[in-house]
Amino acid sequence: MNKTILILGANSDVAKECIQLYTSEGNYVIAASRSTDALHEFVAQRNIDSNKIAILYFDAVDFDSHQPFYDALPTKPHIVLYAAGYLKNNEEALRNWQGSFQMMKVHYCGAVSILNIIAMDVSNDKLERIIGLSSLSGVRGRKSNFVYGSTKSAFTQYLAGLRQYLFPRKIKVNVVVAGYIRSKMTAGLDLPESLMLEPSFIARAVVNAGNQFTIVPGFKWKMIYHILRLMPEKLVAKLP
Repeated sequence: MNKTILILGANSDVAKECIQLYTSEGNYVIAASRSTDALHEFVAQRNIDSNKIAILYFDAVDFDSHQPFYDALPTKPHIVLYAAGYLKNNEEALRNWQGSFQMMKVHYCGAVSILNIIAMDVSNDKLERIIGLSSLSGVRGRKSNFVYGSTKSAFTQYLAGLRQYLFPRKIKVNVVVAGYIRSKMTAGLDLPESLMLEPSFIARAVVNAGNQFTIVPGFKWKMIYHILRLMPEKLVAKLP
């Protein structure tokens, strides 16, 4: 059965690859973002069937607009992906409250605002899955990126609780805990090439999400994820 997929923050590199995959499988995608022009260009470049996609304006940090946005959807979703992202360098974030606050609003406050609305709509009996795109940076606090990491950690914990809350309604919740992604958000950062993952690789993990809550794409990153979780605090303190 073809499904309706709502992608929030649809102009991210991973989200756009998800659009390609979902539509190629015959699904109908509602791609929501502030960057609607960029999404129209992407759809044209990839020759995506215009009958399989609707592009809508959505601002993750305009909380008052979230209920009207949801109410006006052309059809309610089977699957929801929250992929909105924003990154400030840790040193900048420490000195610039607005940069820190923007990360909090995009990664956590905006997610909770819109996903609460979606989750509490019991009239949508089609809803079967909510997926959040999080980060390995949220697994343990590290001195190089703990402001960004804390916002992703909060998002992951929200999704963990939401999964339990929605279990009686048989709605699955997944979090994709990604490592370094080659994307416009990480462009210019000094990251190890051997650990970089392509957006299309992460997108396949999203589209193929199963029953497990935490999805860590890539064997190397799975190892890093488990090591980070188990590492003693005195060793974490020595990490960059």
